[in-house]
Amino acid sequence: MALETATFGAGCFWGVEWVFRQVPGVVDVVSGYSGGFAENPTYREVCTGRTGHAEVVQITFDPEQVTYE
Repeated sequence: MALETATFGAGCFWGVEWVFRQVPGVVDVVSGYSGGFAENPTYREVCTGRTGHAEVVQITFDPEQVTYE
């Protein structure tokens, strides 16, 4: 099984993480931040909108079981 990785920016990552965990073929889901200029920001700092970061979810998936569509 050759796994692939994809990262999605989707606003608040908690709900998006939960949805991806329900998808057959998704083997791992990690929430985090992308972009920005503050080093190692906290969740509270990112939520202010002043760090330049986006909340993202990175998934690892089996492309034979799930596609981008």
